[in-house]
Amino acid sequence: MPTPKLHFSRAEFDARIAKTRQQMQQRGIDLLIVSDPSNMNWLTGYDGWSFYVHQCVILPLEGEPFWFGRGQDANGALRTCFMQPENIIGYPDHYVQSTERHPMDYLSAQLSDRKLDKGIIGVEMDNYWFSAAAYRALQSHLPNASFQDATALVNWQRAVKSEAELTLMRQAGKVVGRMHERIVEKVEVGMRKCDLVADIYDAALRYDPAIGAGGDYPALVPLLPSGADASAPHLTWDDQQMKSGEGTFFEIAGVVKRYHCPLSRTVFLGKPTQTFIDAEKAVLEGMDAGLEMARAGNTCEDVALAFFKVLKKYGITKDNRTGYPIGVSYPPDWGERTMSLRPGDKTVLQENMTFHFMTGLWMEDWGFEITESIRIGTDGPECLADVPRKMVVKD
Repeated sequence: MPTPKLHFSRAEFDARIAKTRQQMQQRGIDLLIVSDPSNMNWLTGYDGWSFYVHQCVILPLEGEPFWFGRGQDANGALRTCFMQPENIIGYPDHYVQSTERHPMDYLSAQLSDRKLDKGIIGVEMDNYWFSAAAYRALQSHLPNASFQDATALVNWQRAVKSEAELTLMRQAGKVVGRMHERIVEKVEVGMRKCDLVADIYDAALRYDPAIGAGGDYPALVPLLPSGADASAPHLTWDDQQMKSGEGTFFEIAGVVKRYHCPLSRTVFLGKPTQTFIDAEKAVLEGMDAGLEMARAGNTCEDVALAFFKVLKKYGITKDNRTGYPIGVSYPPDWGERTMSLRPGDKTVLQENMTFHFMTGLWMEDWGFEITESIRIGTDGPECLADVPRKMVVKD
């Protein structure tokens, strides 16, 4: 058996599993099927680009978890999970993208063999990786079980980060700082965006002895729309040249061992318009107000209301949330999909929760982003990256 490459101690994995089982018991769940790859990683260490086929971690109330996935990926589980080989279950390849059979048919048989086919089974009904066909197959082959929606059950257990997790996120913060330094160094009028993105990826991935880590791939690709395109928050890049007189926001993340630190800054080539100068003033003042509220004991809503109050003073309307939790993640999203920094979310902030304070503005024909990734503290937040909080202006 190969020695797995674990980034956390067994004691930390045991604590994560214990927290999850406590929540399972509170909900009356006997068996949890986890298909979100971030949750799979958090519970077992599994790390592979195999989430395009059906896979999951099965967590009973006692004993080790099981990893379940495509047979050819089982060796990847042996190399990244802590479980014993008998708890790594690979299904034959003729189940992959078959119209005649479904991988959950195979899983159902495995659960029956292990006498785990009764009671209440929790499944993540509303995520990217669990399909209607998967649910139908489980229902068909496990008639003695009943099913409960366990969407985000594990996600919520991930909310408060351990010191080991924070170490990785701080390293990711240094990586994203290096990425923004490269942008400032390289960006200029006439440079093709695709070439700039190549530099961004170079800065994101290379090993840096000063950081003590190399970069990992992000759950979102770099977002860098310019001019009127920046009114849309999620456009990527093209091969066109950067233009004078346009603002471009760069929403990117440093990633270390799947832990993310997103950070956005805006670059204006040429003389900034008054619109951008005013936006910078409002966003920075609003961010200061929001950060003042980002401390343990306050709520998600408190942070959002402080930020939105400043925007309102400047006559700016932002009709979307202003932040979300972050940590370990896989494509297509680096958020944890639990709480949000927005009015109405009264979730109480706890020490060592981590958020992307997303103060971006996307208006009718322009966009502007200056953001921070933060750790909640008792006396205020820690910014996980150290990048000048200002609009970058280059001729």
